Amino acid sequence: MTGTAVPRQGRFAGAVAAAAARGVLVVQPRMGMPLPADMRAGLAAVRRARAATVGTITLDSYTRVGDHASARKALAEGSDLNGFPIVAHGAEETRRMIDALDDPQFAIQVRHGSPLPLGIVEALADAGLDATEGGPVSYCLPYSRTPLRDAVDAWARSCEVLAERVPGAHLESFGGCMLGQMCPPGLLVAISVLEGIFFRRHGLTSVSLSYAQQTSFPQDREALAAMRRLASEYLDGVAWHVVLYTYMGVFPQTEAGAMELLRSSAVLAQVTGTERLIVKTAAEAFRIPTVADNVYALEEAAGAARGADPTTVPEADDSGLYEEARTLVESVLELDPDVGRALLKAFSRGLLDVPFCLHADNAGKSRAYVDRGGRLQWLSAGSMPVRAVAPAGAGRLTADGFLTMLSHVQRRFDGPVLERGRGRSGLTSSPSKV
Repeated sequence: MTGTAVPRQGRFAGAVAAAAARGVLVVQPRMGMPLPADMRAGLAAVRRARAATVGTITLDSYTRVGDHASARKALAEGSDLNGFPIVAHGAEETRRMIDALDDPQFAIQVRHGSPLPLGIVEALADAGLDATEGGPVSYCLPYSRTPLRDAVDAWARSCEVLAERVPGAHLESFGGCMLGQMCPPGLLVAISVLEGIFFRRHGLTSVSLSYAQQTSFPQDREALAAMRRLASEYLDGVAWHVVLYTYMGVFPQTEAGAMELLRSSAVLAQVTGTERLIVKTAAEAFRIPTVADNVYALEEAAGAARGADPTTVPEADDSGLYEEARTLVESVLELDPDVGRALLKAFSRGLLDVPFCLHADNAGKSRAYVDRGGRLQWLSAGSMPVRAVAPAGAGRLTADGFLTMLSHVQRRFDGPVLERGRGRSGLTSSPSKV
């Protein structure tokens, strides 16, 4: 989990490390409410869940793009926001909300989605929080039109501020979640590791690397093993752990299918030694999850992890995924001694190229597909130093073919439920009450 000497860790990283030492998976929701009282109630419910949990404060869209005036106006007018406006509320209000939980040991992470996060980082530091997530690539290419150069500069300064102001601060790379789906695992692993190296370069000594569950359990096992191996090679002297995201693509529309997918992600996390899991709920395909939905998902995931038996699940693939990811990492690091400049050069030359990503700084020449075994493969790799082997008789990827691949996981988990006649096509109430 770390290099030789373990650096100082703050409350968030320390909570995850303590659970990992007990062999317990930490489960975490996505959750953000605009008003402090509601946000506090949500955090309190997560803390009470029958699981090892950490809390989440997800920020609103105005705050993500730096439009704090609009966030303040929405608060003043009583308009709804889709998250917690941490800058608009101010440090004192946020600190009072956290103190009202009356549990100084409960760890909380701020999640946001901003390519230019300095104001957010300053606000969370002022409020006494010590953990957030994102990255110069992972919070720029999928979500914004911000030039990658601007994002790299902003994230460099934000990392430095976080390291200077918050002892033991923790930063999670979102690099393993690019576009949520249809990105082959080798590239996800490489980007997450590269962002971890970037964070270390700018002063942080506690990081986590992310990976989003994809379309194949054996391939995901191989990817997570590759990520852990690469982290041990490139992040010496940094305290690190791995975080898995329950599948982020088109979600099952039956409650039973959705919960089975959630449980599969928890089992995947447990058998691979992954320390933390970001859950999704059975409501994902239809509406914004309630607090009760989230607590139910946390408890279901924790139970599935506790009951996981490595001997009953598929073994990891052995397809050379580690070698592919390592080649990508090395190809980038060779471009410049500064990892930020290396990332810029890599994207400008197409040595990193995220499939189906429309950002102006992405080459857009790579494509991927789901093969007959359910694994994500390269259809074309552009200028990246990876091998792409198109299936026999493959032509251009059609819109219908692409949509079919996007719904691969949904069909796999909903299909058996609907065949048994027990599935519901929608949800009418929360599965539990808090």
